Amino acid sequence: MSTKTAIIAANGGLFDAYKVFNIATAAAATDQEVAIFFTFEGLNLIHKEAYQQLPMPQGKEHLVEGFKKANVPSIPELVEMAQEMGVTFIGCQMTMDVIGLEKEAFVDGIEVGGAVTFLEFAKDADVTLTF
Repeated sequence: MSTKTAIIAANGGLFDAYKVFNIATAAAATDQEVAIFFTFEGLNLIHKEAYQQLPMPQGKEHLVEGFKKANVPSIPELVEMAQEMGVTFIGCQMTMDVIGLEKEAFVDGIEVGGAVTFLEFAKDADVTLTF
């Protein structure tokens, strides 16, 4: 029986992105089935333009050099890694409708669905996290 990890990405900052994709790829690397539901600001993490320029939180600019020294992948690289590892990305249809964005505004390979779509996956998840 496969372990399932369900993640809700509701915040859209750089640190949020690293948390979401770090946990998702770690879970996928341990053969877990993983789905991420991107809603509200969390959609920034998979938006074709926004995810390439997520801002460093104010006062944390000194960490930019640390990320480089530690060879931490960029968010676009982590998104690609997660997708290659089979992580399912679900963009929230309601949020997309509210902000007026279509599926084409986001990275290729996402599903679009509502809360029910995510809940169907999450109902028997072993781990559920929100960022």
